[in-house]
Parts: sequence; structure tokens; C-alpha cells
Amino acid sequence: MYLRRKVLAVMHDKIRVFSGNSNPALAQKICDCLNVPLGSARVRCFSDGEVMVEIGENVRGRDVYVIQSTCAPTNDNLMELLVMTDALKRASAATITAVIPYYGYARQDRKAAPRTPITAKLVADLITTAGVNRVVTIDLHAGQIQGFFNIPVDNLYAAPVILNYLKDRFKSDEVVMVTPDAGGTERARAFAKRLGCSLAVIDKRRTGPNVAEVMHLIGDVREKIAIILDDMIDTAGTLTQAAKALKENGARTIIACATHGVLSGPAIDRINSSDIEEVVLTETIPLGDKGAGTSKIRMLSVADLLAEAIRRIHEDESVSSLFV
Repeated sequence: MYLRRKVLAVMHDKIRVFSGNSNPALAQKICDCLNVPLGSARVRCFSDGEVMVEIGENVRGRDVYVIQSTCAPTNDNLMELLVMTDALKRASAATITAVIPYYGYARQDRKAAPRTPITAKLVADLITTAGVNRVVTIDLHAGQIQGFFNIPVDNLYAAPVILNYLKDRFKSDEVVMVTPDAGGTERARAFAKRLGCSLAVIDKRRTGPNVAEVMHLIGDVREKIAIILDDMIDTAGTLTQAAKALKENGARTIIACATHGVLSGPAIDRINSSDIEEVVLTETIPLGDKGAGTSKIRMLSVADLLAEAIRRIHEDESVSSLFV
């Protein structure tokens, strides 16, 4: 026990955790789990919009972790991360780990049309060039983005958090796991296997960006609790059309689960007017004011998951057992 306390004391002396403006509440929860104080940093903008960061404590020789989701306002939060990293590097931090619960620009991971950028790769280059030594993130939209970095990337999964919630609420024989598009079949199948339930797939055809048209349902959802699973909910167009198709096919109750609640544009209005009973999200993106207009959203914490990843990285232990 004495040795363990000594190890923790050394860890707390060497580790520093800082946060930008994107998700300070999550950063504080992570610090509470690690039993370390949140670092002192002033992040502000000049009158012309330029980002300014001042680190308020000594970080020389420390292992520093910066908690910052690059969610909306995406460009502001990304610049905060880059500028804070530069400030820490120039302050002689030993290592800088960017903990990015939600990695913005992840959907631009390939050339989907002629003369378009691969912005996920560009952002990876910016983060690396700024001086980040390691990236920790949750549920990348495309797993291959890990290869866009020339530094270690730990892509954690929110599945254990969501699975524990679902297992406590529902019996396996009354549930069917639903993927709203064929691309998410592997994810939904993994959930269905762990819940011991059946699987259904919705055939979705896109007619344009953020526009989806549901064609038909593959699988039986009649008199079942249908749980729609996706990695993110943006405008909720796909989600609400999937819910409509499930209702038309006899689903008794419809629940939606996703890691990242982007919830842009008409998302909240669409959720409120849909047949969805509950939307389960994790706090990789803060709900903020946009969630005030609905009582359907349930937020789950990923602070324990990220704190454990930080502890293992700092103590040179395996992080792979956190993966699902």
C-alpha cells in the first residue's frame, strides 16, 4: 500500500492536465478521477479573433495532457489546441498528449469527389507539427485516420460505457440492435453479440450531403425494443428516418445510441418530433444549450475511461485492454 501511494505521489508530481474551452467539465471530471488538479491556463481571444494562451504554472519536464474536443466551433477549438500545444512545447514540457474525445474533420478522410481535400490528414499534420507527442481519442469516424499520424494514436471505444447502460436497462430477448446504414454493421454486430440480441440493418441511400433516404429494413423488429446504433448524430436526418422505418415495421420502442452528439442544425427539433423515446450519448461533446430543448437525451460519462487511459500511458502500462 505504501509503495502504491508513493507511485501515485510521483505520478501526481509529474503529470499536468490542461483544458481548452471546448469541454472543461469533462477535463475536471478526468482530473477528479486521477486525483490531480486541473492545470492553470488562460485561453482567450484578442478582439480580432486571434487565440491567445497563457500557461499559469511550471510544466518543465512534466508529462502534459491537453483535453480538447475539436467540436463546434471547430476551427476555434482546433486553434486553441494547436496554440496551447505550442505554448507547452516552448515551456519545455517533457511530453504533450492531446486527448481529443471528438476528432473534428474526421468525415473528410478520403477524396469522395474530384478536387476535394483529405482534411482529416491535414488536421493530423497540424497537430503533429504543433508538437503533440501522442493522441488519445474516442471512436474515430474512420479507423484508418490513425495512420494519418506519424505519432502514436490510441483510439478508445465508448462501447463499454454504452453497453453497461443498456445491459442494466433491457433484457436481451426483447432487444434488436439496428444499424442505420450498412457501413455500421460491424459495430452493431459487436454490440448485438455482447448483448446477446438480434441484429437488423437499414438500407440507406444518400441523395446529397446531410440528406438521407431510407429504402428498406433487413431484419425483424416487430414488437421489439429497437436500439439504433451509430458513431455520431449530426443533423439527425438519418436517425429520425431510421426511427420512422422501424415504427412502420412494428417496433415497440425505439432508442438511439451514439458516441458523439454533434446535434447541428435541426437535430433537436427532429429528435423531439420523432418516435424516438430516448437518445443516449457520451460527453465527448458537451451538450450545452442545444440540449436544453429536449428531455429525450441521456448523457453518459467517459471520464473514467479517459482517466484510466491517461494513467496507463503515464505509467507505461498496456492500453489495449481498454479497447473493445
